[in-house]
Amino acid sequence: MKNPVLILMAAGMGSRFGGLKQLEPLDAQGHILMDYSIYDARRAGFRDLIFVIKKENEELFREVILSRIPDDMHVSLAFQDLEDLPGGRSVPEGRVKPWGTGHAVRAARALVSGPFAVVNADDYYGPESFRIVYDFLSSLTDEDSLSFVMAGYLLGNTLTENGHVSRGVCAVDEQGMLVSITERTKIIRRENDAAYTEDDGASWISLPLDTPVSLNMWGFSADMMQEIDSRFAAFFDTSVPGNPVKAEYYLPGVVGDLLAESKAKVTVKMTGDHWYGITYREDKENVCAALQEMQDRGLYTFD
Repeated sequence: MKNPVLILMAAGMGSRFGGLKQLEPLDAQGHILMDYSIYDARRAGFRDLIFVIKKENEELFREVILSRIPDDMHVSLAFQDLEDLPGGRSVPEGRVKPWGTGHAVRAARALVSGPFAVVNADDYYGPESFRIVYDFLSSLTDEDSLSFVMAGYLLGNTLTENGHVSRGVCAVDEQGMLVSITERTKIIRRENDAAYTEDDGASWISLPLDTPVSLNMWGFSADMMQEIDSRFAAFFDTSVPGNPVKAEYYLPGVVGDLLAESKAKVTVKMTGDHWYGITYREDKENVCAALQEMQDRGLYTFD
């Protein structure tokens, strides 16, 4: 079995934050969130990285990111392109929005031939989660088909005080296997719980703070890439005609479809790590303070 590869999705521009938030310095040394993910990935065992970016950001990424990568890690770039569609299909008129996380991972299909992990480049996941995913992928054999792992987080460890977040709310059985995942695009923190809305805030449905959720930190056997690629055509043909400007091909949606078809099995490994991210500009102060506190404790010792 080949060594696991880590795909970092970095094509988003962070519209709610404003600007290319993946490159926002967060400590006195100028480190960004990706520096922390790369640090954690490296000590977990990952040595091969694939960044999925927009072609127009290539020069900036090469200048800012590649100089940060340790010498013993190998980096490749994949480009998420709106026009990267299955044969005979074209971009609908007026479409400028990227096709979603499933399409972002699909952009790396030519670079992946073994097990792979996927994370968002603009999220802090924590060291335990990278170890969980790397160890699972390293234990796979060539006979393991559609065998996945998901780093599960407690919802209360993943919320911001400054607005709503989108999370994959998970149902997990007694054996720790994922039963289903439901994308909730507007979750807020309340005094003693969290809540989500499906009607733009007219009503709210409570969620306990210990609800297991996905932060798009996955580990996949190699055959998942073919599923992501082949299922995109069906998504395009069925979902895009009714919503040509905004329909998105979500990575958790592919996982959910495979679960519903009893084709895949997903082990959920819960972590006590806290998520940090800059969803809103107001988040930056709290994120900086948390990262500095971890450096002060010696959890990160950048050279």
